[in-house]
Amino acid sequence: VQLQASGGGLVQAGGSLRLTCVPSGRIFDIGDMGWFRQAPGKERELVASITDGGSIKYADSVKGRFSISRDNTKNTLYLQMSDLKPEDTAVYYCHAGHTYYAQLEYWGQGTQVTVSS
Repeated sequence: VQLQASGGGLVQAGGSLRLTCVPSGRIFDIGDMGWFRQAPGKERELVASITDGGSIKYADSVKGRFSISRDNTKNTLYLQMSDLKPEDTAVYYCHAGHTYYAQLEYWGQGTQVTVSS
C-alpha cells in the first residue's frame, strides 16, 4: 500500500484547508486511518483517526475545527481543517493500518501546512 497526501499550503490564520490521502496498491488491506502531524522540534502527534467502521477520534487541540472523513469505496481519507491557527503549522502525514495485521502500517510522504498570523 502506498499513500499519497496532498492539499497542504500556506494560509492565513482563520482560514481553511482540505487534505486528501489517496491510497494505491492493495487498498482493501487498509483498516483504520488517520492524520498525524509533526512541527519542527516536536514529536509526531495524532491529529485525528477514523476506523473502517467510522469511529472517530480527535486531538483536543483540533476538536471543533477539524473534521476527518473517508470514502470506504476507495479508502480515500480527508481532513477538513477550519479556523486554522499558527500552532497548526506542521507537516501532516496520512497513516493507515492493515485491516488484519496490527504490526503492518503505512505512511504517506507528508504535506506541509503553514498558517501565518
